[in-house]
Amino acid sequence: MASKCLYPGSFDPVTLGHMDLIRRCAAMYDAVVVGVLHNPEKKGCFPVEKRVEMLKKACAGLPNVQVISYGGLLSSLTRETGIRIVVRGVRNVGDLENEMTMARINRQLDPGLETVFLPASPERGEISASMVRQLASFGADLTPFVPKEVLPDILAAFK
Repeated sequence: MASKCLYPGSFDPVTLGHMDLIRRCAAMYDAVVVGVLHNPEKKGCFPVEKRVEMLKKACAGLPNVQVISYGGLLSSLTRETGIRIVVRGVRNVGDLENEMTMARINRQLDPGLETVFLPASPERGEISASMVRQLASFGADLTPFVPKEVLPDILAAFK
């Protein structure tokens, strides 16, 4: 049986922490679908189309990774795609508590859906998209935090 997982998130913008998880998933699963959440009630830094574009650039060397966008409930996407495994990264205990709650809710909405938690790698554990946005707004060097393929896109957005 071929294994497939879904790694959902806002990726606003994609970070090296996200990429670490995507690469690890790509090594563990036959296929990885990265789902970029479009929430019309939230104004992100980057429009969903740009986030998808940046992720596709960053994932270009990973042939078993596909990037899509979606709106609505994660459980609706898992039913539509038939994917039964959702991967979530956790950086700390606070992340784990929040993700556990979401995993329980998603499983109630879609019985049989499994959530796999991957701890952040030690060297990437403090990276968050909100931190990257804040650093970018102050003109800081982002090279230790974002994939080189998307650095020009992020810098252009904060000029």
